[in-house]
Amino acid sequence: MNSPVTVTHPSAEMTTPVAPARGPIRVMLIDDERLARQGLRELLHEFSDVEIVGEADTAASAVAQIPVLSPDVIFLDIRLPGGDGFSVLESLDRVPFVVFVTAYSDYATQAFDVEAVDYLLKPVRRSRLEESLRRVRAELGSGDQPPYTLSDRICLRTPERTIIAPLSNLISLKAEGDFTRVSVAELSPLLICQTLGIYERTLPSPPFLRVDRSLILNLNRLSSVEISPSRGARVFMEGAEEPIPVGRTGLRRLRAALPQHLSGIPETES
Repeated sequence: MNSPVTVTHPSAEMTTPVAPARGPIRVMLIDDERLARQGLRELLHEFSDVEIVGEADTAASAVAQIPVLSPDVIFLDIRLPGGDGFSVLESLDRVPFVVFVTAYSDYATQAFDVEAVDYLLKPVRRSRLEESLRRVRAELGSGDQPPYTLSDRICLRTPERTIIAPLSNLISLKAEGDFTRVSVAELSPLLICQTLGIYERTLPSPPFLRVDRSLILNLNRLSSVEISPSRGARVFMEGAEEPIPVGRTGLRRLRAALPQHLSGIPETES
């Protein structure tokens, strides 16, 4: 039976599970300034639950190393040789938690648009670094749930009701600040108090693909793609009333993923 189950509750009492013990926080430093990396490394060594697993000094090096090292969090400079911190994130299929470390305050709004855990200004003070690590620990604790499998059901809780639905019924997940708007077949979209990054780490991939900074799609529900050379694409999903716009980065990731996971998906030019 694939129908979602709805449980209504007039007063939603949210409970926080106790996170199980975990290993050290795996950290990667990405900065083109050697002295900046050295200073941050020395500060991080004062925290017993932190392990520095790697460093990079260019955008290309960061993109190459992150999937191999699998850090829990990256301390990421904005301006890098060969790109910037945001281009690094766009190039990753799976993005770790991010703490931006920069000399420039101008990018703070853009940083939090990509769900950064924190934004540190150089020179980094120990007290601010300690606060960043506290936030990282909290995010890691909220993500301790084991990954789902395709046969699982997911619990989606809002203040008014709780939905228990098969994963196959999920159509798309869209970031809205610290919340995620989840589209489920046969239901109105649900605004869930959980970041998109948590879903990215727990939903099975494939079929769930993060196509850009703010959108995850269930590729098993993709029915057609309407491509525009100038605008990217519109994606038509089974169970969705309206097509979902996808930019050029998302279209590139869809093209890379579709041959592996689906066949016979029509593409039309507009």
